[in-house]
Amino acid sequence: VSDTARWVAYYRAMESARPDAVFRDPFAERLAGPEGLAIVNTIPRGRQMAWAMIVRTASIDRLVTDAVRGNKVDLVVNLAAGLDARPWRLDLPATLRWVDVDLPGILDYKLETLRGETPRCRYDAIKADLTDAARRKALLSQLGKSSSNALVISEGLLIYLEREDVRGLADDLHAAGGFRWWITDLAHPRLLRMMYKTWGKAVQAGNAPFKFAPEENTRFFEPSGWREKIFLSSMEEAKRIDRQMRGMWFWGFVGRFYPRRIRETFRRFSGVVLLERV
Repeated sequence: VSDTARWVAYYRAMESARPDAVFRDPFAERLAGPEGLAIVNTIPRGRQMAWAMIVRTASIDRLVTDAVRGNKVDLVVNLAAGLDARPWRLDLPATLRWVDVDLPGILDYKLETLRGETPRCRYDAIKADLTDAARRKALLSQLGKSSSNALVISEGLLIYLEREDVRGLADDLHAAGGFRWWITDLAHPRLLRMMYKTWGKAVQAGNAPFKFAPEENTRFFEPSGWREKIFLSSMEEAKRIDRQMRGMWFWGFVGRFYPRRIRETFRRFSGVVLLERV
C-alpha cells in the first residue's frame, strides 16, 4: 500500500474528526492505519498542509454527486482509486455502478479492511497496472462500451505521470467512447516547484516524484477531445468552506493589485476540474 494513499487517507480522517467537518469519512482512519499518522507527523509541514487535500476531497465529492444527480451518470470509474471510500460514504443511487481500478496490493488491502461494510451502490474492483498502456487501453474500451454516460476520476494520479503518459490516458479515454465526463486535479508548474522544496526528498524516497503540471492548464486536454466544463480553484474553495491555509488571506489581499492575467494564474495554482467530452 503506497505511502501517498495512507497519507491522504489520514488527512480525511483528520477532517472527519472535526465537529464542523465539511465531509465525513468514517473509514479513513482505519484505512490510513498507524502508518498514515506516522507519515503526517514525519513529513515537513505535514499537518499544516492538510487543508489542500481536504479541499480537494470536498471539491471532488461535490462534482461527483452533481454529475450523478444532474448529468445522470450511470458509471463511475475511479483510476488509481487508492484508499478512497466514496462508494461507501457518499449518498449515491443504488443503481449506480462504481468501478475502482488500482494495483492488486492496494485494492486487496482496502477490501479486506472494509470487509463487512456495504457500498451505497453497485461496486466492482478491477486490479490493473495503469502504466501498462495496452492493458489500460483495453480496460477503458471495455468499460466505455458498458455505458454511454460514464464519469472517470483520476484524483491524485496525473501529477505522478509523465506528460506523454497523461496524453496517452486522455486519448484512450476519448477513444473508449462511453466516457462523457472526467474529474481530475491539476497544479501549476510554479506550485510543483514549491511542493518539491517542501516534500521533494520525501516523495523521491517513496518513489513517487511529482511530474505533471501543464503550463497550459486545462487546455492541455483539448487536443485529446476534452474541454473544461467547471474549474474549482483550491484557493476559492478553501475560502468558501473555511479551510484556508494560514496566511492565505494576505495573498488574496495582495492579489487584488495584480493584473487580471496574474490573478488568474494565482486562481489556477491548483484546483479540481470537470472536463467534458467534445
